[in-house]
Amino acid sequence: MYKNKSILITRSFLVAVAILSAPFVWAQRDIDPTRWEEAMQRFDEQDRVSPPPENAIVLTGSSSIARWNEQSIAALAPLTVIPRGFGGSVMEDVLYHLDRVALRYSPRAILIYEGDNDTAFGIAEETILDQFQAIVDRIHQELPETRIYVLSVKPSVLRVDVWDAAQRVSAGYREIADADPLVHYVDVATPFLWEDGSVMDDIFVEDNLHLNDMGNLIWGAAIRAALMPLEARHEPAVNASGED
Repeated sequence: MYKNKSILITRSFLVAVAILSAPFVWAQRDIDPTRWEEAMQRFDEQDRVSPPPENAIVLTGSSSIARWNEQSIAALAPLTVIPRGFGGSVMEDVLYHLDRVALRYSPRAILIYEGDNDTAFGIAEETILDQFQAIVDRIHQELPETRIYVLSVKPSVLRVDVWDAAQRVSAGYREIADADPLVHYVDVATPFLWEDGSVMDDIFVEDNLHLNDMGNLIWGAAIRAALMPLEARHEPAVNASGED
């Protein structure tokens, strides 16, 4: 009798936990791109106060880009960049807001980091890749000479349980890039892994997801190495200095 009662209590507890947790999980996965309207308005205000440069490189995507927004300007100098990351976003958000975070600047290149939150939220891998392809198609249509850089999904201690999915998404990005001369795949994952393939545990802040100063240095170095061979050739400041 006592044993059955304990089982009943345990089952009731688990059911209660599931019920209480369900709204939170659903809220995380019920993506609504319009929730970023305030962030878009802040970008609008930034543009009014300080008009963005022409012929620049737009950086957009989720928190790894958003938290690096200001540092990116120094990390990628002398390349001219427009930081437009908005933390917590997924690929669908970039697709929905593509005009406001990228196309309106007529940039020479657009760098995108998404897939981190997408895989954590359980968004289907095919959906992520289809949305990225839709972004590529839209950029080609509006800005046919603009180059696109897509970053692989980075590993993290917090999200090791979805690392396999993240790697498959990154492989999908690479396939899209291999088939399109204007799309370039950037591996920012390998620099964060030890030789045995495990993720470094000293490159994150306390949440074990976002990068600390050391992590940002590694992140920035990988991005810079990928951009410089092509983008330095199109950078007015670099070309001008070379002519002096």
